Amino acid sequence: MNNLELAKIFERTADVLLIKGENSFRVLAHRKVARVLEELPQDVAELARTDALEAVPGIGEHSAARIREYLRTGTISDFTDLWAQVPAGVMDMIGIPSLGPKTAALLWQEAGITSIAQLKEKIEAGTLRDIPGLGERKLQKILQGINFMAASTGRMRLGEALPLAQELVDYIRRIPGVQQAAYCGSLRRAKETVGDIDIAVAAAESAAPAITKAVREHPAAVEVLGSGTTKVSIRTATGLQVDVRVIPPASWGAALQYFTGSKEHNVRIREIAVKKGLKLNEWGLFKNDQPIAGETEEGIYEALDMVCLPPEMREDRGEVALAQELFKKAEGKGPKAEPWRMLQLTDIRGDLHMHTVASDGTQTIEEMVGEAKRRGYQYIAITDHSKSQFQANGLRPERLLEHIAAIHAVAKAVKGILVLAGSEVDILADGSLDYQDDLLAKLDWVVASPHAALTQDAAAATARLVRAAANPYVHVLGHPTGRLVPNRRGLEPEMPKVVFAAARHGVALELNANYHRLDLRDIHLRLAVDAGVPICINTDAHGFADMDQMLYGILTARRGWVRAENVLNTRPVEGFKKWLQERQVKAGW
Repeated sequence: MNNLELAKIFERTADVLLIKGENSFRVLAHRKVARVLEELPQDVAELARTDALEAVPGIGEHSAARIREYLRTGTISDFTDLWAQVPAGVMDMIGIPSLGPKTAALLWQEAGITSIAQLKEKIEAGTLRDIPGLGERKLQKILQGINFMAASTGRMRLGEALPLAQELVDYIRRIPGVQQAAYCGSLRRAKETVGDIDIAVAAAESAAPAITKAVREHPAAVEVLGSGTTKVSIRTATGLQVDVRVIPPASWGAALQYFTGSKEHNVRIREIAVKKGLKLNEWGLFKNDQPIAGETEEGIYEALDMVCLPPEMREDRGEVALAQELFKKAEGKGPKAEPWRMLQLTDIRGDLHMHTVASDGTQTIEEMVGEAKRRGYQYIAITDHSKSQFQANGLRPERLLEHIAAIHAVAKAVKGILVLAGSEVDILADGSLDYQDDLLAKLDWVVASPHAALTQDAAAATARLVRAAANPYVHVLGHPTGRLVPNRRGLEPEMPKVVFAAARHGVALELNANYHRLDLRDIHLRLAVDAGVPICINTDAHGFADMDQMLYGILTARRGWVRAENVLNTRPVEGFKKWLQERQVKAGW
């Protein structure tokens, strides 16, 4: 698919326009196109063949023409000419933490700096101090950013950042004077990677100095980047920046809403406030400078005639209209009405993708079953690798038959949990499976997953997954793109066609909860939900600790507007058995 490449081109063009001092509306228009392309579930090339491209909100006639030019020639001549007006090294500087396009433009135009190396040299030589807007403190922050960028990609996976944030929040909550504390930003929205951690703290102003001092003294703070009366910024040993803000309790809800974002969601909310003659900021919601809400998030949204939807949904993807619609339906039912119940970890009744020592896992069948039972699961599937995964000790047919017998023996011996004999079977490059149908028929559960040939073009990837979905013995397509966050993009199929094939053949789609995968991604989950295709949230566990990663699947599912009724493995065991029977009937065996 060309979506991500084109999104990067439009985003880069927006940065060039900003550096050149062009009209802010032009800059925002290009950023909007970039965002639309990045989140577009269909391949933009398919839309470009018809007038459907112009019908996509945010893509106008001129943008559509440029997209078609890129698809036809591999370049956009207008953009190429524009980029040539700004040195490539100036564009590289935008990636430095604490240095945006405006500062890059200032350094280029006032000091003639055209590379990161040149910038570092001049900061260390002390020759930039006389440039207006670039004080010593700002320059040192830029230097720290250069050093940090050299040692780190600047992004951290959700599953790495969340435990750290939770530890810091728990620590802060124990500080005397703290009334409430919570992490905010993209982490609270459960984005798959985060650039930093924002933590809001509700406390009286008199308690703030002790709070910021305690944060500076936390063992995770290997470097203090800045500290004031109500804010402190630290760097952790992993290179992640953490910003902690102390907020007056009366503004807690407003601050939580504001610092959670996203920026686009917040802009939409502020527009609604303005239309009502109100002003919304991080301190509260005001009418004629008098506060009317701010202590709670719910109060902010209710005052704007909206329900308070989960943070994971706040990406300006239609959730504002949904919040308004649900508010109208809930009117008269009281503030505690719950018109939108978000998916909970406790809704999960089973895990249907896990490995044992038979392939590349670390526990035996008995141990995995025992742990699943301890966690309260009603059913699980043991799904060790198929033969093509030789590096993962994949099972050849004769070994698989022995493994099936071993799983069934454990299933018979252990009471109170349904144990399925399954396999994670490779989807080969042409869409065929790694085992013959007569062997697949002996399995209770088949997860069909791509592991190799992950650089196929969109057409081949689509045909591959569609063919796998048509196999009568497949129950779920596992991690369908094969991506690894953030380093491997994996397959980029035309996901609407894959979803349609799953719906047609009665196959589920997996949301692999391992934080290195989170596959399907959020925008694809929306497609599956809309099509009525059941989502199966699995951990792909190779040991006990991996089973804890179910949480990341839940968070990602919320980003895709997935609710409990959309998830196959939230069904009680009898409901799950019924689905298995229906799948067998639909497949005709």
